Amino acid sequence: MLSENFLLVGAMLLFAAVFAGKAAYRLGAPALLLFLGVGILFGYNDFINFDSAEFAQFVGMIAMCIILFSGGMDTKFSEIKPVLAPGIVMATLGVMLTALIVGAFIYLIAPQLGVDLTLSLSLLIAATMSSTDSASVFSILRSKKQGLQQNLRPLLELESGSNDPMAYILTVMLVGICADGASIDWWDAIKTFVIQMLVGAALGYGFGRITVWIMNRINIRNIPSLYSVLLLACAFFTFSFTSMVYGNGYLAVYIAGLVVGNYRIAYRNMLGTFFDSFTWLLQIVLFLALGLFVDIDELLEMDVVIMGLAVGLFMIFVARPIATYISMAPFRNFTFKARSYISWVGLRGAVPIIFALYPITSGIENAEYLFNVVFLVTIVSLLVQGTTVSGMANILGLSYEESESTFKLTVPDHIRSEFSEIGVTASMLHNGDTLKDIHLPGHTLVVMVCRGDKYFVPKGHTQLKSGDKLLVVSDNNEELLRKVDLLGIKHLIKV
Repeated sequence: MLSENFLLVGAMLLFAAVFAGKAAYRLGAPALLLFLGVGILFGYNDFINFDSAEFAQFVGMIAMCIILFSGGMDTKFSEIKPVLAPGIVMATLGVMLTALIVGAFIYLIAPQLGVDLTLSLSLLIAATMSSTDSASVFSILRSKKQGLQQNLRPLLELESGSNDPMAYILTVMLVGICADGASIDWWDAIKTFVIQMLVGAALGYGFGRITVWIMNRINIRNIPSLYSVLLLACAFFTFSFTSMVYGNGYLAVYIAGLVVGNYRIAYRNMLGTFFDSFTWLLQIVLFLALGLFVDIDELLEMDVVIMGLAVGLFMIFVARPIATYISMAPFRNFTFKARSYISWVGLRGAVPIIFALYPITSGIENAEYLFNVVFLVTIVSLLVQGTTVSGMANILGLSYEESESTFKLTVPDHIRSEFSEIGVTASMLHNGDTLKDIHLPGHTLVVMVCRGDKYFVPKGHTQLKSGDKLLVVSDNNEELLRKVDLLGIKHLIKV
């Protein structure tokens, strides 16, 4: 009966989380915040008893591994290449500056609240929440049908996907210092950081290329579903092996996903669907587990509430902006408004809470207090920043309506032709309003027309109207792109 009860409770939690996600989308709130709320609700008064920090940490490790790998797969290198330098600086220097500024603030205000915190423990609290959370940033930015100017979206996704290693190294180093009572050895810290980053980056790229080779060379096309299992195994192996040889597994798995996502592999569309669904499941499980783990009575103690609110607001309005403006200073192509928006989307989420479990599992004094403060700061961040991601972009004039294709296609990866959607304009019909009057480039064919809510296959004498949507297939998409302006095409969307 125990296993049946476990499955029943699990199903109830998933049902509640799914409906919470739907409600969050309608309310414009981050779905992950409501997942946390569901976990807290079910854990209140021990309705569901869950108090294993080790298990929560294990769930977090698995979830972050897949979230980062999937995020890397969905990121096009062509998009992040122009913002590679600022993204890396924000993921390293930005994280370190945030940790130092917030750590100093905590050390200064702790005595005013009657809390005895050493400088090392103050820096440890700050280090756990010094990175932006990839799960939060990916899910919020990709659920909003909103474009961002100045390459801000790829920059924010690159930063959130690659800044966890820096926060992880700072957290592990400070956990060791707090546990042993030793002083901070900055030279050793820098050496450890450089080694972990270099090993993680090298193995991530290497395993990514090996994964592509395996996926394309192994022949299991008679059982295509096994490709998902194989790719999952490659992601876990990349993370675990890199961590075992003292590299940073989180960086390695993100880079491996980036490599896999930018090479042609078998059954890419099926794999993308699988990892998207699996990532959502792991995010739900992770946030539910973290919500279940927290003790609501300890979370609402006055010193925790005051410290959490103070640190959360200080991080949002002082520490993150200072760290952002300093880190982005060399990159003059970003406007002040763009830098301000980068500062605003410094979302905290699951990662800080997962890192806050390390002091608990290491038996550090005041670890529960640290965990509760970090948990409350995360809630403040999701409430203040997470609910205003779209609105702040509108206020700063950095957003635009992102075009979405009318046609939804799943094209096998071995087909080299590319599909695009063209919006018919009055200037396109200047020489005639039939399909044959539109002089498309060679090797390009209109295969379907959408007019209102009707779809039909056109012929040469088919009359077109301004506002029609054309589904175009081309063996030479570059030539089509070059002739877009000459044809009077205003909107071309890659399907």
